[in-house]
Amino acid sequence: MKNLGNMLKQAQQMQSRMQEMQAKLEAATMEGGAGGGMVKVTLSGKGDLKGVSIDPSLMVAEEREVLEDLLIAAHADAKQKVEAMMAEEMGKATAGLNIPGMGGGGGGLLGGLKLPF
Repeated sequence: MKNLGNMLKQAQQMQSRMQEMQAKLEAATMEGGAGGGMVKVTLSGKGDLKGVSIDPSLMVAEEREVLEDLLIAAHADAKQKVEAMMAEEMGKATAGLNIPGMGGGGGGLLGGLKLPF
C-alpha cells in the first residue's frame, strides 16, 4: 500500500506541474523566420498562429511563389522552436517523478506520449 500511496502522490504532483506547464505554454510565443528575416511567423506555445510579418519588398506578384515558400519555412522554424520548448517544459514537469515512461531517459509505458497541443 505504501507504493500505491507514493504513486498517487506523484500523480498529483505531476498533474499540478502539467497544469503549470500548460499555462506557461499558452502564454509563451515563439517566432520563426525565413529569408533572412524577411518573413516571420509567431506561434503560441500551443502552436496557434498569432502573427505574420512580411517585408514589403516581397509584396509583388512576381515574388508570390517565393513568399509562399518563405511562409512555409518560417512556420516550420517556429513550429520546431515550439516543439523544443514543449519538450523542455515536459522534462521540467516530470523531473524527479518516478513514473514509468516519464522523465529520466524516456521509454517505458508512456515514453512515446504526444500531447494534443
